[in-house]
Order: sequence, then structure tokens, then C-alpha cells
Amino acid sequence: MKYLCLVYLDAAHWNACSDQVCAEYAQQVAASRRLLAAEPLHGTHTATTVRVRNGEVLLFDGPFAETREMLAGFYLVDAKDLNEAIQLAAGIPPAQHGSVEVRPVRELQLAPG
Repeated sequence: MKYLCLVYLDAAHWNACSDQVCAEYAQQVAASRRLLAAEPLHGTHTATTVRVRNGEVLLFDGPFAETREMLAGFYLVDAKDLNEAIQLAAGIPPAQHGSVEVRPVRELQLAPG
């Protein structure tokens, strides 16, 4: 089953883990054939939030919500169950400085035809 591990960090810890450390962990998980994708994100000052209301596209600078911790990156993993996904998330280096939200990926339920 696919799980998305969302990495959240506050501004003080945004660069607490080097790219090298994160890349090494990603390579380790990839070697076990459980990593589907992993990418860091630029800071929230680069974000644009898009909303569509009554057919009108509205753009806002920054993230959707005001929070202390901001989305810093993600790891998409293939794990046998939630416990394995949590173990993988616990190994993500920024988890030592922020938090990692683990969520199962839901497949779209499409009508036949």
C-alpha cells in the first residue's frame, strides 16, 4: 500500500538536515524498493495557493493555512502496512526536528465505462 509521509518543519529548523543526509536516507529506502518518490520543497514564501470560487480563479501568496510548522517535503513509500510506513517515517532525518504525517494514499473510485 502507498503512504505519503509529509515532512513538516518550523522556520528555525528548516535547514536542520542537510540535503546529503536526506538523500542518503532516500537512497537507503530506494534500495529496499519501498521508495516511490521523495522531494524537498522550497520555503512557503514561494508558495501560491489557488482557489476556484464560482468559476473564478483566485490566487494567494503563501500557504493555505497559517501554521507554525510548514510543509517542507515528502516521501512517497510503498509499505506492507501502517506500521511499516511509520517505521520508514521515523527514519526520515527531519523527523528529529519537526514532524512527519503519515497518510495512506487512496485510489480514485472510478465508475466503469
